[in-house]
Amino acid sequence: MNFDFSDDQKMLKEQVRKFLADKCPMSVTRRVLESDEPYAKDVWKGLVEMGLTGTAIPEEFGGLGLGPLELCVVAEELGRVAAPVPFSSSIYLAAEAIRLFGTQKQKEAWLPKLASGEIIGTVAISEGVHAAHPRNIETSFAGGKVSGVKQPVTDGSIADVVIVAVNTGGSGEQAISLAIVDAKAGGVSTEEVRTIDPSRDNVTMTFKDAPAEVLGEKQGEGWSQLSRILDGAAVLFAFEQVGGTEAALEMAREYALERYAFGRQIGSYQAIKHKLADMYVKKELAKSNSYYGAMMLNDEGSELTEAAAASRIAGSDAYVFAAQENVQTHGGIGYTWESDCQFHYRRAKFLALTIGAPIQWKEKLVSRLEAKNAA
Repeated sequence: MNFDFSDDQKMLKEQVRKFLADKCPMSVTRRVLESDEPYAKDVWKGLVEMGLTGTAIPEEFGGLGLGPLELCVVAEELGRVAAPVPFSSSIYLAAEAIRLFGTQKQKEAWLPKLASGEIIGTVAISEGVHAAHPRNIETSFAGGKVSGVKQPVTDGSIADVVIVAVNTGGSGEQAISLAIVDAKAGGVSTEEVRTIDPSRDNVTMTFKDAPAEVLGEKQGEGWSQLSRILDGAAVLFAFEQVGGTEAALEMAREYALERYAFGRQIGSYQAIKHKLADMYVKKELAKSNSYYGAMMLNDEGSELTEAAAASRIAGSDAYVFAAQENVQTHGGIGYTWESDCQFHYRRAKFLALTIGAPIQWKEKLVSRLEAKNAA
């Protein structure tokens, strides 16, 4: 069984890496973080021109017609540079939701625009600090209108289309649907939410009789649809986290080789060696889980849910750990505003909470394994 990427996929990875190394150095992330710019429009334009926003969108809808594996290698390179762009919201989530569950008419209306970068999409699920659950989704859908409040919504202030988890009446999973809302059609307002990573836009999004339509053919299938969308996104986010982990490890290693203390490279001291070794071990564990998740996602395997949860857990653990140890390796300078260590630390903490905290994914993994063992 081959768990490696093909030569073509590796070539795509290399092309994306070269582009981002040239157009998205850490100075770009710093520029976005220190300004009111919601995202790096120049980097986003370049990604669009390379066709990357249409990577997994079928050719009939204006995409490249590739697949999840190609999207995984793109995600890893975006994570490596902590790119301040809405790629994950628009492509991993909104575009995939419509590709997987939209009607033919909905796909024709939205996918070409998402693939071409003409519009940006996102999803709105959570309604506060608690984990989203069928029992606490209060945003309503009735008469073709959505009303309610969602927070936080990543890239909400720049989104043109929003996939919203709504309650269509009643209780339980069958009451939940996903609705497509044109954010520019009226009835939608946003208010900025400050997070640990200001290089990614986050808002409170309020819907007041916003025109909408149910995603797919009928109501009441939203929770199962959402679970599948998030499983796929979990694998893609895990690849972002692997890329970020590798970048943080490389940053720490380079500093450990160039920094001298008491006449020796600090990398020669056992304490620093242990830090780097621990970072490497966690990175490799996350990478292994992510590769298995990618295989399940590509094959629509029966163990996708378990593989996605394992990828998400290992990716979050590795990236947060590596980002923290990178700061520690840099010593006092690692805590300063001038240091670039902060960008991976911020992004690691942010990604660990996106689409659900690790504890939620651990509970999901355990419940799935218990159910399989009981069967």
